[in-house]
Amino acid sequence: MKFTDGYWLMRPGCTARYATEVADVRADDHRMTLYAPVKHVVRRGQTLNSPLLTVECWSPAEGIIGVRTTHHAGSVRGGPEFALPGADAGAGKVRREGAVLELSSGELTLRVDTEEPWRLDFTAGGRLLTSSGERGTGFVTDAEGRHHMVGQLALGVGELVYGLGERFTPFIKNGQVVDIWQADGGTSSEQAYKNIPFHLTNRGYGVFVNHPGKVAYEVGSEAVGQVQFSVEDQSLEYFVVYGPTPKQILERYTALTGRPALPPAWALGLWLTTSFTTDYDEATVQSFIDGMADRGIPLSVFHFDCFWMRAYQWCDFDWDAETFPDPPGMLARLKERGLRVSAWINPYIAQKSELFEEAMRAGHLVRRADGTVWQWDLWQPGMALVDFTSPAARDWYTGKLRTLLAQGVDCFKTDFGERVPTDVVWYDGSDPERMHNYYTHLYNQAVFDLLREERGEGEALLFARSATAGGQQYPVHWGGDCDSTFGAMAESLRGGLSLGLSGFGFWSHDIGGFEGTPTPTVFKRWVQFGLLSSHSRLHGSKSYRVPWDYGEEAVEVTREFTLLKNRLAPYLQRAAQQAHTTGVPVMRAMVLEFPDDPTAAVLDRQYMLGEDLLVAPVFTDDGTVEYYVPEGTWTNILTGTQVTGPRWVREQHGFRTLPLLARPDSVLPLAADDQHPVSAWADDIELRIHAFADGARRTVVIPRTDALGETARFDVHREGDRVSVTTDSPHPWRLRIGGPGGTVHTNTAGRGRAEVRYEA
Repeated sequence: MKFTDGYWLMRPGCTARYATEVADVRADDHRMTLYAPVKHVVRRGQTLNSPLLTVECWSPAEGIIGVRTTHHAGSVRGGPEFALPGADAGAGKVRREGAVLELSSGELTLRVDTEEPWRLDFTAGGRLLTSSGERGTGFVTDAEGRHHMVGQLALGVGELVYGLGERFTPFIKNGQVVDIWQADGGTSSEQAYKNIPFHLTNRGYGVFVNHPGKVAYEVGSEAVGQVQFSVEDQSLEYFVVYGPTPKQILERYTALTGRPALPPAWALGLWLTTSFTTDYDEATVQSFIDGMADRGIPLSVFHFDCFWMRAYQWCDFDWDAETFPDPPGMLARLKERGLRVSAWINPYIAQKSELFEEAMRAGHLVRRADGTVWQWDLWQPGMALVDFTSPAARDWYTGKLRTLLAQGVDCFKTDFGERVPTDVVWYDGSDPERMHNYYTHLYNQAVFDLLREERGEGEALLFARSATAGGQQYPVHWGGDCDSTFGAMAESLRGGLSLGLSGFGFWSHDIGGFEGTPTPTVFKRWVQFGLLSSHSRLHGSKSYRVPWDYGEEAVEVTREFTLLKNRLAPYLQRAAQQAHTTGVPVMRAMVLEFPDDPTAAVLDRQYMLGEDLLVAPVFTDDGTVEYYVPEGTWTNILTGTQVTGPRWVREQHGFRTLPLLARPDSVLPLAADDQHPVSAWADDIELRIHAFADGARRTVVIPRTDALGETARFDVHREGDRVSVTTDSPHPWRLRIGGPGGTVHTNTAGRGRAEVRYEA
C-alpha cells in the first residue's frame, strides 16, 4: 500500500510517524528491546505528547533474527497466528559495547548504534545484507483513520527479490505491488491462490513477515530502493533469515515454519481426471482407463472431479447415484487395475444438501454477527462455509471423508478455500481479517491429518489449490485455473518457481491447461512439461484431456514421457526426500542451484528438476526454444547431444524431445521398470554418468520403494580412463556412459566394487 506522494510528500489524509533514534534499551542475554521516539528529542519536554515505538529484537532459531515493532500494545488482537514449530527463544546472544548493541544468531548479526539516527543493520561475515533506516520502522494513519504498521528494508544495487507465494506476474518481484490476500483469480492476473509473506533475494537473506492477515508489499515500487511491507494493525513482526545461499535460506525458513511431508511414491506417476464440467459416468471412466491401457500409457491415479456428486449439492460427499450407482464396486474395480483414486472436495456446503441443515443445527457453519449463517450464491446456491476453528465442525467434516476413504478413495483434491468472508464471526473468536488467508491452512490441515491418521505416515496426499505460510507441510499443491495456451503454460511455470522459492517442495499444474481446449501442439508441449514436473495430472474444464483427442502423435508423446517419468522415479523420490528434509523444492528455479551465476538469477522459462536435470519447456508452435546452460558440459538425456556453457542456446525440437540436460559430473539413476512409478528401484537399475571429469566422485542413494528409507548406495569415481563403482546393493545394475546411445557395462554380481573403462 502506498502512503507517499513522491519522495517528499504524503498522500492526502496520510500521516506518518517513523522511529528517529533510540531513547532507551532493555536487554538481557538473548534479546533486546529498543524504545524509539518518532522525533529527535533534546529536551525533557519533547518526550510529552508524542508516540514511542517499542522494537523488540530476538532470535527464534540460528541464523534468523526477529523484529517486532509495536505502537499501542493494549489493542485486542484475535487469532490466528502462524505456527512456528522450529522456534527457540534462546537462540540469540546480545553483546553491548558502549553505544553499540549487537544481537547475533549464528553468522547473522543485528547491529544498532544508540547514539546515531535510527538504523538497524543486518550483517553477516562482515557484509551488510540489508538495513532499516530513516523511514524503515513506523506507522501511518490514512484518510479513513486506519492504522498501518510499516517496515522497510533496503535493496542493494542489483538486488533481486523472489517469492511471496505462487505469483504469476513477473518472476522477479522488483517494481511490483503485491497484496498477500487469498483470491480465486486464475493464473493470468496479479491475484494469487497461495499468498506467502516471505521473500528472498540474491544477496543472501530472506524475510518472513509473521502476520497471517493482509500484508501489503511495495517491492521497490513506492520507494524504489526499499522493500516495504505494511499491515493494518498496531504491531508488525518480521524475521530476517540468513543463508547465505538460497538453499540455506529455504532450509532455515522451512525449519522455522514447517517442512513438507513426504508424499507417497505412487503419486509420482501419471494422473488422469474426468475434467470438470464434461459428461461422464462409470462407463466413461472405464473407457478412459481402457484407452490408456490399450495405448500403452501407464496410469497411477484416477481423479473424479466435482460432478461425482449431485449438482447443486456440493459438498455432501454422496456419489451421484444416476451416474455412479455402485461407488464401492467401481472403486474396487479401479483398484484391481492397480489405480489409486482421488476425489474432489471443497469446504462449502450447498443449501440444497441435507448436510446444510445438519451442519447449521450443530453450529458447524460460519455465522455473521447477528447469528445467521453466512451464505451466498456464488459457486453453489446458498452455500455456507464450514468453520474449521471449531473442533466439532472439523470432526464432523472429516467424518464425512472417512466414509469415502472406507469406500476406497485414497486422496483428496482440496479445491477452493480462497473466497473467505470478513464480515463473519468465527467459533474461536479469530479476527476475520487474519482468518481470511489462514482459513485454507486449517482446511488443508484437517484433511491431511485425517489421511495421515487413516493411511499412515508417508501415505497422506492432497492436491491443494490454496495455501499460506506453513501450508508447505501438506503437499501437493497445484497451480489453479489456467488457459490452454503457451502463455498460460509459461505463467504457470513462473507461479510454480515462485512458490518453490516460498518454501513449497511439491507443485503441479493442469496438463493441457484448464480453460478452453488446447491445440494439439500446446497439448503435446504441455505433456512434456507436465511429466517433467513434481507431480503430473491431465485435467481440463469443458473438454477431456485424454491424449487421443489430440491426435496419434499426442498419444505417442504422452506414452514416451510417462515411461520416462516412471524410470526417473528413484531420482525424483530422492529429490522428494530432499524437499522433505531440507525444504529445497523438487522443481528448482535456476538461481537455487546456481546462485553465483548472474544469468541464472533472472531465468523463469527453465528450471532444475532435482539437482541434476535441467528442463527447458518449449513454448512455441514451431518447436523453437531458447535456454541457458551454466558452466560445464551438459548432456541431453533424450538425444545424447552435448552443450558446453556458460552460454545461451537456440534449438528446434520435434515433439519427442526438448532440452532435458544432465548436469556435468552427474550420475542419473533410471529404474528398469517403466510401467509403474513404484518398483524394485535398485534391481537392475541403470546408472548414467554424464561428462564425468577425471577425479569426479558422486554418491547415488536409491530410496526404498516404500519411501521410508534407503536400500542401495552407489559410489562412483573416475580416475584416468577407469570408472569404479562400489555398492552395497545385492541386485544387478548397469552403468551407461553418456547419453541414451552410450556404452553400457552390466554388473550381475551386485554388492561390492566393479571397475570399467571410461569411454565418453
